[in-house]
Amino acid sequence: MANTTNRPARDPNRPGNADNITRQYFDSLLIKLRHIDGGIPNTKIELFGEKFDTPIMMAALSHLDKYRPDGTTVMARGAKDANAVNWVGLCDTDDEVRSICNTGAKTIWIIKPSADESVIFRHIKLAEEVGCLAIGMDVDHAFTKNGTYMTLFGDALESKTLKQIEKYVKATKLPFIVKGVLHVDDAKKSVEAGASGIVLSHHHGIFDFAVPPVMVLPEIKEAVGEKIKIFVDCGITSGIDAFKALALGADAVSVGRPVMPVIEKSGSEGVTELIKEYTAQLAGAMGFTATIDIAHMDPSVIVSKK
Repeated sequence: MANTTNRPARDPNRPGNADNITRQYFDSLLIKLRHIDGGIPNTKIELFGEKFDTPIMMAALSHLDKYRPDGTTVMARGAKDANAVNWVGLCDTDDEVRSICNTGAKTIWIIKPSADESVIFRHIKLAEEVGCLAIGMDVDHAFTKNGTYMTLFGDALESKTLKQIEKYVKATKLPFIVKGVLHVDDAKKSVEAGASGIVLSHHHGIFDFAVPPVMVLPEIKEAVGEKIKIFVDCGITSGIDAFKALALGADAVSVGRPVMPVIEKSGSEGVTELIKEYTAQLAGAMGFTATIDIAHMDPSVIVSKK
């Protein structure tokens, strides 16, 4: 069916472009170097019972067939070979989800807020069957810019209540992730619903003037503490960006747009190389700030440029 999202084409240079605002904010954050009592950095993390070499993850991308027919499985293989967490968004078929998980990549699948809850529960069941690491929902993908509910490839979407999120959390043995959190209220409600993680994200500039996820990160971290995993999406284009987000309270970060041309040009090997390159940049920033491992990230090394 046709995509009836009712969204106009995006002009990257328009005032209020949330992606540009996010880039500018990242670049306004400076790093205080610190050297005494440092050591060789350790970038390893543990997430939902699995160990990974890096907190730099793939983003929940969709429509990668524009870059190559097997784009989502290519990305998954690249993440697996880098021992990184893989994410995926909208999948055209159940077989696509199966093929992704069959690569061996530890994958978090983000599904849409379908109005037909039977679709949601079917996807939850499939995620369990194919061995996903976690399942989640991008709650920010319900509305058009005209304030009407979106229909995406024939699937009518809707905003979700706290009670509905609680129901989805209880419906699965997998960790449940709420994606699209940019306000403390949604972060607290995600904790209340029993979610295992939240993704701070504006969905690649889904709405103009949306606040940069990393800008609200400290406030949300202060509000929820260690009660829930906090992931940051949007605008991560280097290991230095990743370091800034991690220092301000993120448990891990997702890389999206930079991966797409790599998938097309270099396949899974290119994805692996990109993850390793960003991880090396992250390690460099950790070394120059006496940050010995991810657990010792410290917001005091980040300052906003005046």
